[in-house]
Amino acid sequence: GTIHLFRKSQRSLVGKLTHEFRLVAADRRSWKILLFGAINLICIGFLLMWCSSTNSIALTAYTYLTIFDLFSLITCLISYWVMMKKPSPVYSFGFERFEVLAVFASTVLAQLGALFILKESAERFLEQPEIHTGRLLVGTFVALFFNLFTMLSIRNKPFAYVSEAASTSWLQEHVADLSRSICGIIPGLSSIFLPRMNPFVLIDIAGALALCITYLLIEINNYFAVDTASAIAIALMTFGTMYPMSVYSGKVLLQTTPPHVIGQLDKLLREVSTLDGVLEVRNEHFWTLGFGTLAGSVHVRIRRDANEQMVLAHVTNRLYTLVSTLTVQIFKDDWIRPTLSSVPIANNILNLSDHHVIPMPPLKAADNLNPVTSTPAKPSSPPPEFSFNTPGKNVNPVILLNTQTRPYGLGFNHGSVPYSSVLSQGFGIPGMGATQGFRTGFTDVPSRYGTNARGQPRP
Repeated sequence: GTIHLFRKSQRSLVGKLTHEFRLVAADRRSWKILLFGAINLICIGFLLMWCSSTNSIALTAYTYLTIFDLFSLITCLISYWVMMKKPSPVYSFGFERFEVLAVFASTVLAQLGALFILKESAERFLEQPEIHTGRLLVGTFVALFFNLFTMLSIRNKPFAYVSEAASTSWLQEHVADLSRSICGIIPGLSSIFLPRMNPFVLIDIAGALALCITYLLIEINNYFAVDTASAIAIALMTFGTMYPMSVYSGKVLLQTTPPHVIGQLDKLLREVSTLDGVLEVRNEHFWTLGFGTLAGSVHVRIRRDANEQMVLAHVTNRLYTLVSTLTVQIFKDDWIRPTLSSVPIANNILNLSDHHVIPMPPLKAADNLNPVTSTPAKPSSPPPEFSFNTPGKNVNPVILLNTQTRPYGLGFNHGSVPYSSVLSQGFGIPGMGATQGFRTGFTDVPSRYGTNARGQPRP
């Protein structure tokens, strides 16, 4: 048959989502969530119609909490789907981060709704419309009943963990102060109000209380501006409740180390560094993989005579109490030192290139130079005092032969040159007619030393 090199995938994106939804719907635990989701959609539709008929922005702000309940139900379905899926080569750590992403998206959308309410409320302060209270109180109790029933009937694992792990909101702190005063009078209520209330239940009750006050003030005094004030209060409570959860889930997505486990991790790493055979623990990195799941990786350097499997077992046993997903890389200490090369070094390694020419000062004309000493000749001047046997003046100079190779290669030809050949070839001015790569003051200096007294060539 025909071979298709670039065959398209069998399923489209919609097909894949449908397949995963059927996988979740096959579990009986998700049927309850799907039922609550359907009821939530019906409730949201009625609440939005009542918001339009009453012209109340406070009821609209409270309806956004019901929309947030729909997001929490979707997050709960994702949590069930994550438990069914197994790690794959693409997602080697599993799919737990989808829960974190769902919580982060839900809380951020709730905050965006609160900001929209604040913007609409600011516009209503300039021109306050009339509020109809016909269905205001009915919509309040319908939304309160459904929100509380949803929160208390379904165990939402991701949001339950975030509400306990994240920092408290300003609403929780104020209610906690009030609860301590009440529990001081009635100790039996300490199990309900302390140590801190559920933030979702708290915001549902506080929003419903604000709407009830709005209804009473409008019915008694026709004070329509209180509806706008209640909307601002509900929006601020929503924003203050969701913000700590967004920060916590965002830090998990950024793979940061939880602050409350840093001290325990340092203690465990110190214990690992004192194990038998362990020389060094380095490149350690620990982060939160999902809600309640800590992952990490560490490099351990051990002695050459240590047992790798034994050290690995001890390190894993110490860290596994806190880090559930752990990667340990063990390598032995390397005692090998770099050896010196015994290969002879090439001659061109020591020679500088032609671009690195050492500049030489220009010499004067050859007429003013002494052919022996290359210094200006002044026959009229007397010889300097105490110049006994000065080379180039009173006696013939002695040229010492050097048969050793200079250790620094500057492009010069090594060795000495017979004095007669130097006199016969003359002197050259650097840069004028010289053929050598480096200017030494001599032209056409031979590369050989010449011959010795016996007529044999010098090495």
